[in-house]
Formats: sequence, C-alpha cells, structure tokens
Amino acid sequence: ECPLCLLPQPPEAFPTLASCTHRSCWACLEQYLRLAVSESRVPVSCPHCPAVLQPADVHRLLPEPTLRDKYEEFLLRRLLVADPGTRWCPAPDCSYAVFAHGCAECPRLTCGREGCGTEFCYHCRQPWHPDGPCGPVPPAPSLVTPTAQLAQPEELAHGEALAQAEAEDIKVCPRCSAFIMKINDGSCNRMNCTVCGCLFCWLCLQEISDVHFLSPSGCTFWGKRPWSRTRRILWQLGMVLGAPMVISLAAGVAVPVITIGIPIYMGRKVLGQSRRSSLSGCQQCLSVTSSVLLSLFVSPIITALTVGVGVPLMLTYVYGTVVLSLCR
Repeated sequence: ECPLCLLPQPPEAFPTLASCTHRSCWACLEQYLRLAVSESRVPVSCPHCPAVLQPADVHRLLPEPTLRDKYEEFLLRRLLVADPGTRWCPAPDCSYAVFAHGCAECPRLTCGREGCGTEFCYHCRQPWHPDGPCGPVPPAPSLVTPTAQLAQPEELAHGEALAQAEAEDIKVCPRCSAFIMKINDGSCNRMNCTVCGCLFCWLCLQEISDVHFLSPSGCTFWGKRPWSRTRRILWQLGMVLGAPMVISLAAGVAVPVITIGIPIYMGRKVLGQSRRSSLSGCQQCLSVTSSVLLSLFVSPIITALTVGVGVPLMLTYVYGTVVLSLCR
C-alpha cells in the first residue's frame, strides 16, 4: 500500500530511491516532483523525511523534459545565488549570471549572453553609471497601474492605500533579492526563501538564527510589526529587574516537579507495559517497584543538571545580551 495515496500497488510500482529507504508509488512521486519543481522548491526532499532526492532519481521520475530543464536551472540558480561574487544581469528578460570575483576595484561588468551585452555596476547591480556614484537599490515597482494616475483624487488615494497594503505583503529576500509574498495577517514571521534557502525575519528583513525572536530586537514570532522602542526598553528593564525573582520561582517549581514527577511517570509507564504483557502479579509489582526506586536515585541528578545548567544560561542571557542591547 502506498503511504501517500493509500492504494494497493504491485511491488514494481514502488521505485527505489538512492537517498533513503522510504517507498511511494511511481504516480505519487511523479506528482510530488512535478509540484515541487513548478513551485521552485529545489532541491527536492523525500516526501517522508528531510533527505534530499538525488538528481538521477529526479530525472528518472520526471516525465516532462521541460520540468527536468527547470529542475537543473533551479539547482544552478541556487548554487549561484549562494556565491557572493555572482551578479545577475539587470536587463529585462535576461537571467544571465556573471562571475565577478575580485571586481570591487573595477566595478564595470558586461553581460556575456549573446545578444545582450548590458553593462552594469558590480556594487549597486544597476546599469553602468560612469559619471555618478552608486545609488540605492530601487524599491519594488509600484503596484498601482498607469491608468490609476488618471483617476479622481478620491480614487487615486484609495488606489495608493491599496498599493501600500499590497506592498507590505511583498518584500525582498535579504540574500538574493528575490520577491517574496506573505499574507500579512500576523502569522509566523520566520520566512524561508525558496530560491536561495535563506532564513530571514519578515519584520526586520535580517537573516536570523534560532534565537532571533528570543532576543531583545523587538521582532516577535507572530505579529504584523516589531515592538516600539518604548515598549522594547520597558520589556528589557522588566527582564533585568525581575529576572532574579522569576528564575528563583522557576527553579523552585522545577526542583520538586522533576524530582517527584520522574518516579511517578516511570512507575505508570512500567505498570502499563507490565499489564499488557503476560507477567504475574508479583512480577508486575517487582518491576514497578524497581523502576520507581531507580528513578528516585536518578531524578535528583537530572534535577541538579537541569537547574545547574538552565539557571546560569538564563542569567547570562538576561545580564549579558539584554543588558548590552539596553545600553545600545
């Protein structure tokens, strides 16, 4: 039975993958790959685990030559986007990449695609400007149509407000400058660019780590906007002043919960397993008693490690990271 479509299939309908041991029927894998490549989710992982499918398997499972070409193009683009010395031609309808290593002192680049030859700047990545300094990267094009400029003032104001609302839903990847669209409804702000794989914060457009939303930056995991400066400072002051009391309270609650909770959990778990087995009453009582006694010796060690490691980490974060951010 295929785990994706839940239909019984003959053994020859399950292709072997070089990346992992999971099996799905040929039709489901083909449809999965077709959707993944069409949405530029390349490299493609196994539908059951994070293992990346080998290019040979993708070529074997994809029937359309156009999809195979797209897959190769997306793989190449992701590789080039990760290279800091690669520059993309700014000419319309030209996706040619130029390898520009060591061109900071001589920033004039020329597109090598046949029939293009566009000259552009290495630094600002815009058309070549020999008589002026580099300007800022132009913002995303306005979403207001040219006909809106001929509308009445009320209609024009409404169109500008609508365009501004839509522009808030479209931002640029901080690594590869690809346009990313998100429904700005206060949902998760941890974004993953499908072109270069960059993880960034939707609010501040900075590449993030796992502790970005725990840091005193004002960015929240859920929400439409970062905290204001006043609210952020008040929260940081509250953390610095209230940390000893909160950490002491948390440690005071964690010590009895872990010390007593582990023996109770192990006793219940062993009792449930012994009831499902064919053990006698005396054997069940002996197994439960031994597991509880063993847990009573182990739980203080786990409690000491948890409190001994967790409390210094929390104090270091509050009086290190938070205080430094407050000083800045």
